[in-house]
Amino acid sequence: MTPAVKALLIANTAMFVLMTIIGFASTDAVRPIWFHLALNPRSVVEDWELWQLATYMFLHAGIFHLLFNMLALWMFGVELEQLWGTRFFTRYYFVTGVGAGVLMLALSFVPNLGDRVYDAATVGASGALFGLMLAYGLLFPHRRIYMYFLFAVPARYFVMIAGAISLYATVVDQGGGVAHTAHLGGLVVGYAYLRMGRPNFHPVAELKYRYLRWKINRLRKRFDVYSGGRANDVDRRLH
Repeated sequence: MTPAVKALLIANTAMFVLMTIIGFASTDAVRPIWFHLALNPRSVVEDWELWQLATYMFLHAGIFHLLFNMLALWMFGVELEQLWGTRFFTRYYFVTGVGAGVLMLALSFVPNLGDRVYDAATVGASGALFGLMLAYGLLFPHRRIYMYFLFAVPARYFVMIAGAISLYATVVDQGGGVAHTAHLGGLVVGYAYLRMGRPNFHPVAELKYRYLRWKINRLRKRFDVYSGGRANDVDRRLH
């Protein structure tokens, strides 16, 4: 068990236990706390409760919601933290989680979709966990993961299938479309951060590199390389 993953497991579990105890004591007592900690775009925009972009990740709607999220955190997080180190892993986790919340906030202003997002309350670490899942699929694409504990698929296809399911659920608003919007946010922000968040990343140098690659690929199409043949075989000489 790595340090950051262990700390996140403890924090999420402790918050769930605390909210459950308060809820048992008084439902009216837990509702204001839940409302101010869950991610609600209306509260963020109109009341400036910006902390919700981070606190929503530590709330869970039920015991199975918590268990499956913590299982995913352990499955994907431990090896990523061992590979990246605790500092980068922790930064990536919160960037993807908060980034998913920011993306949901932006989507709340989109016609049709925004109508059901603006007043909804979202909880759970799924945005950050989908970011971890994306990183795992990119770094270990051929690892076998049992989808629904039944079908073994390579990690890269696991991520594609999970992303497609979330996109479909968001569009048709089935199975908690708002939560699936956070899932997609974690994937998008995680990919962008891994592409641009490298220590040696420089935007201008990246653009120059992409342009050079494009020119090389264009020039490469003008030349054909064939394997060499006999010395007197003009048509099969290397050129």
